[in-house]
Amino acid sequence: MAPNDPKQSGGFFASIASSISNFGSAMTKSVNGLLGYEGLEVVNPEGGTEDAEEEARRGRWKQEDRDSYWKMMQKYIGSDVTSMVTLPVLIFEPMSMLQKMAELMEYSYLLDLADECEDPYMRLVYTTSWAISVYYAYQRTWKPFNPILGETYEMVNHGGITFLAEQVSHHPPMSAGHAENEHFIYDISSKVKTKFLGNSIDIYPLGRTHVTLKRDGAVFDLVPPPTKVNNLIFGRTWVDSPGEMIMTNLTTGDKAVLYFQPCGWFGAGRYEIDGYVYNSAEEPKILMTGKWNESMSYQPCDSEGEPLPGTELKESWRLADAPKNDKFQYTHFAHKINSFDTAPKKLLASDSRLRPDRYALEQGDLSKAGFEKSSLEERQRAEKKSREEKGHKFTPKWFDFTNEVATTPWGELEVYQYNGKYDEHRAVADSSSSSEEIDVKSTEFNPWQYEDLAAN
Repeated sequence: MAPNDPKQSGGFFASIASSISNFGSAMTKSVNGLLGYEGLEVVNPEGGTEDAEEEARRGRWKQEDRDSYWKMMQKYIGSDVTSMVTLPVLIFEPMSMLQKMAELMEYSYLLDLADECEDPYMRLVYTTSWAISVYYAYQRTWKPFNPILGETYEMVNHGGITFLAEQVSHHPPMSAGHAENEHFIYDISSKVKTKFLGNSIDIYPLGRTHVTLKRDGAVFDLVPPPTKVNNLIFGRTWVDSPGEMIMTNLTTGDKAVLYFQPCGWFGAGRYEIDGYVYNSAEEPKILMTGKWNESMSYQPCDSEGEPLPGTELKESWRLADAPKNDKFQYTHFAHKINSFDTAPKKLLASDSRLRPDRYALEQGDLSKAGFEKSSLEERQRAEKKSREEKGHKFTPKWFDFTNEVATTPWGELEVYQYNGKYDEHRAVADSSSSSEEIDVKSTEFNPWQYEDLAAN
């Protein structure tokens, strides 16, 4: 049996529990030297436990902001804070969560390669490398804006893809996404579950991701690892994702199981990924290794997981160059996502790019960003109240609620399905012969159900 075989390690939950346990014992230290904050854990990913108190004094918070935030947040320790807390724009990036969903499309050429590939195991190498490729972007320590109910994000002009995401539920917060080109179809129902731990938060990806390759209709299912955001209040915020990623070919039963190493003392193991592609009989066929912030490589292996003689490691994916000293740690693709260069003709007024709080933050006006964020949230609450008074239910435009319930390692998930209406909308918009130039940037953000409703 190969190393890292899930049957040997005790399975998915055992691996996650073990990694988080090792992570905590190796790295964390209580902040006992800061009066009033005894017991909070601070983690320096570049050092040991002896410098935790020094690390605690670092970070982006001013002391008065940190103290105020801690007084507000301490009552939520142990809770799921996904939609319970209003946060200051100080910790936000000028991007909506719907836009962040689209970052998974940066290296979509890997899915094109999977579709063109005849080898069933190499298909898993490509699809898994694609799933790993987004983790460099996910390490950003700025929080994206929570989407307003009915908000959308559209993207074109990248890899022949049409991408659409919509916020389909507010309580609980849920997003649905669909992307397609000539090689693949991507569908996701996305919800997260969180556990606030004081100076850190555990995030569990309670979602379902399916990729369908068009050449033969093979369907791939992704189960990503959980994520831990460290040093939320004290110290420099950083992200780790210890645990297993599983990519399964639902058509053949083949799968890839990759283990994301937890960060240890002085950064040991941080970013590292190792694992195997297995056939349906759970025999290893290809080993995979690399770092999610650099590259992934693969090599054929024998039944014991050892490299086959006469073979060598080959690279399946490499991180593209990123801007230096970018304020929000954006990649070039993240900037592309935020720009109108990837917007289609006649952009929906509900698009994330048009959010006034996002735009104000992008311009560096934190005061206006905070005001606009509060205004949008007030309008959303007013809509909810009006909807309840009228006995109405919110209905997404581009995705339909199904009766299907997906099972994930962290709970059950209601599944939304792309309804195809956006294709019809785009066909009409793209074929329009109107010569009228529309300044899309001046379009007022409008995800609202009730046009005449103003926030109280």
